[in-house]
Amino acid sequence: MKTYTNTGNKDTRSGFGAGLTELGKTNENVVALCADLIGSLKMDEFKANHPERFFQVGIAEANMIGLAAGMTIGGKIPFTGTFANFSTGRVYDQIRQSVAYSDKNVKICASHAGLTLGEDGATHQILEDIGLMKMLPGMTVINTCDFNQTKAATIAIADHHGPVYLRFGRPKVANFTPENQTFEIGKAVLLTEGNDVTIVATGHLVWEALEAAKTLHDKGISAEVINIHTIKPLDDKAIIDSVSKTGCIITAEEHNHLGGLGESVARVLAKHHPTPQEFVATNDTFGESGTPAQLMEKYGLNANAIIKAAETVLKRKN
Repeated sequence: MKTYTNTGNKDTRSGFGAGLTELGKTNENVVALCADLIGSLKMDEFKANHPERFFQVGIAEANMIGLAAGMTIGGKIPFTGTFANFSTGRVYDQIRQSVAYSDKNVKICASHAGLTLGEDGATHQILEDIGLMKMLPGMTVINTCDFNQTKAATIAIADHHGPVYLRFGRPKVANFTPENQTFEIGKAVLLTEGNDVTIVATGHLVWEALEAAKTLHDKGISAEVINIHTIKPLDDKAIIDSVSKTGCIITAEEHNHLGGLGESVARVLAKHHPTPQEFVATNDTFGESGTPAQLMEKYGLNANAIIKAAETVLKRKN
């Protein structure tokens, strides 16, 4: 089976910062807005290089979304930055009315998503944001897996007209995708080919899926691993093509199993190719305080959980 090399753990939020810095040099219409979290969102370099295109709005996220929507009218491409919880839950009304309903070209960039926000606990973690965003008509939803992919996605969404929700995280995770990759919105990435079980994963769970596939291979189970970086629009064909071969599937995400990637995949399967499916996700719960590794272990969001799900779903195959 194909294997991937971790070139060094890096946080995906730094990938966003690197992509935004690159855009600052190449696209004069890109502007950045931040809700008092410049360092956490890695927006320092953009601010230093382009102070006339950077707007510190303070702890006023609703105002930030309104300002961003207004800036698009003049042809600007605003990138807003704050934690995922505040990027969505706190400002859902403004996103729905001023951005999605109005089809404004705003890029909502959300860091510290999921449980791996860690010690700040449940009030700052969010596990329902993908569901909130994917249900908005016209909203593109992207959840990247490592530094390199986050940088590429940040650059790519500037050329995409329409509202985008870009989700990434706080901890340092494996960096394994190509450095100078081309990011194609809505196009899944086949990482390893297999015949026995399909694993589709998003965000931090992609590397865990690859680790699980190696262990499964040693047990004589051939796993096909697909990186679903774009949850909306979903690459239906990649999913259907894979399960047509393997006959069963696991979805893996750092999100509630209600409303996330797993439910989107289940819809595709129910409509086109009914297939046994297991979900690796949180089970209708809030998070809690702890280190990222502790939380991923407790809530079953790691390679071991994916391996167990594979063994379960394989028993359900006809």
